[in-house]
Amino acid sequence: MSGEFAMYTAPVLIAGEWRQAAESGRFQPTNPSTKETIARLYPVSNWHDCEAVLAAAAGAAATLRAIPAETRARFLDTFADAIETSADELSLLAHEETGLPLNPRLRDVELPRTTGQLRAAANAARDGSWAQATIDTALNIRSMRGPIGPVVIFGPNNFPLAFNGLAGGDFAAAIAAGNPVIAKAHTSHPGTCHKLASLARQALEQVGLPSATVQMLYAISREDGYKLMGDKRLGAGAFTGSRTAGIALKQVADSVGTPFYAELSSINPVVMLPGALRERGPELAEEFAGSCLMGSGQFCTNPGLVIVPAGDDGERFIARCGELFDGSQPGTLLSAGTQMGLQKAITELREAGAALVTSTTGADDTRTCVPNTLLCVSGTGFLQAPEAFQTEAFGNAALVVVSENTEQTAAILQQLEGNLTGCIYSSTTDVDEEAYNALAPILREKVGRLLNDKMPTGVAVSPAMNHGGPFPASGHPGFTAVGIPASLTRFGKLDCYDNVRSHRLPPLLQDHNPLNAWRSVDGNWTQGPVQ
Repeated sequence: MSGEFAMYTAPVLIAGEWRQAAESGRFQPTNPSTKETIARLYPVSNWHDCEAVLAAAAGAAATLRAIPAETRARFLDTFADAIETSADELSLLAHEETGLPLNPRLRDVELPRTTGQLRAAANAARDGSWAQATIDTALNIRSMRGPIGPVVIFGPNNFPLAFNGLAGGDFAAAIAAGNPVIAKAHTSHPGTCHKLASLARQALEQVGLPSATVQMLYAISREDGYKLMGDKRLGAGAFTGSRTAGIALKQVADSVGTPFYAELSSINPVVMLPGALRERGPELAEEFAGSCLMGSGQFCTNPGLVIVPAGDDGERFIARCGELFDGSQPGTLLSAGTQMGLQKAITELREAGAALVTSTTGADDTRTCVPNTLLCVSGTGFLQAPEAFQTEAFGNAALVVVSENTEQTAAILQQLEGNLTGCIYSSTTDVDEEAYNALAPILREKVGRLLNDKMPTGVAVSPAMNHGGPFPASGHPGFTAVGIPASLTRFGKLDCYDNVRSHRLPPLLQDHNPLNAWRSVDGNWTQGPVQ
């Protein structure tokens, strides 16, 4: 690194201004496809920067409460337009920093998903139905969800656009609900975050929202992260990442009563019933292997555990999956840290007693990758150490559990922690109905999204989607990180107005509000606009 380059670090975005950070260190990202350091330097901010973003966000929150929802909606639409205008540059940046395929993954799939979420959130802000306005005319009591206050967002490494703290689902929901965002960029893709922050800043200026509505720090120390999450000026926190880091932040948030919405860990169990394997075993092996290895397995909904029946059909399924894993080139992992984490998880599963089905060859030393890995354990073995066998192997690895019968499968499911998803494959006839009826109620209690005959990898942006689940899949089973308008409710507090004069009420609670609200006149409740 030249002396001239060493003097420059990328600025942070605080209160609408690009500033040189108050540094406690610096870092450089690495291109995981080549293991080469990217020639850009970024700061690790100290508490001085954290204090500055908190103060600015608190001021912005007070101003935002008085700004019409239409202005927030125009910001989200304008930002989406700007992202599309810079689509090629953004996609190339994300590709360089994460190793994710440029096409179709980033440019043709993830980027349109990102702008679609922003526009859906804009529509939700305009519609106002997310706020659940409720008007009791007889008692003159009214309530609705209002902004909760500044939201700090810790984005993940595996979706540099669609879950980015500066443009993803949490960001869109927080802004649409009327809150300023403090984004902690991910150190795996800081350049992508910088570009998104620049576009957001321009959009804020264009529509006239407070300059501190969107702020960004690239990195902070663990201690400052805890201190930030524990600051009482925050309204809420949102986190997607490792279980260890998420739980530590949640404990801090809980200690001061700050809502904290976290996506933490999920192995997304898949149950193959006997009739399904007997009927279409080879096709299901193709489907399972394809889902496991898609994107190098770096999806929070990647199926990391599959339960198959003992016997010839189960053995053929395992053998075919092993062939498919061995016959596919290992994908590039997001970072050296991801590689180390996956290797550690595989080692822990093997030490617990899982047998290796696949070979240990195929890795490429010139990039961050691990051989495609399929492991296997008996149902009895799983039940002897259920916690160890639920170790999340984030990446291109999966564990097969061979179950002796429906009763043992039920016992295995009973031992599962909370997960984002769970799936049961069954015969197209009724031969698996008895087993399904015995197992589905157990699995239903363990997951946020229950699937039939479909791998869980895709997460559709639909109002009906739940991307959450019982702990430790998420920090709260009643909320979703995907699905608008439901995802907005995380960032709204319930505001009640009792006998408040009409002209002092928020527009959504006034009698002649044209938008949808629950209204009671003489005790008869109806939903809809005033007729």
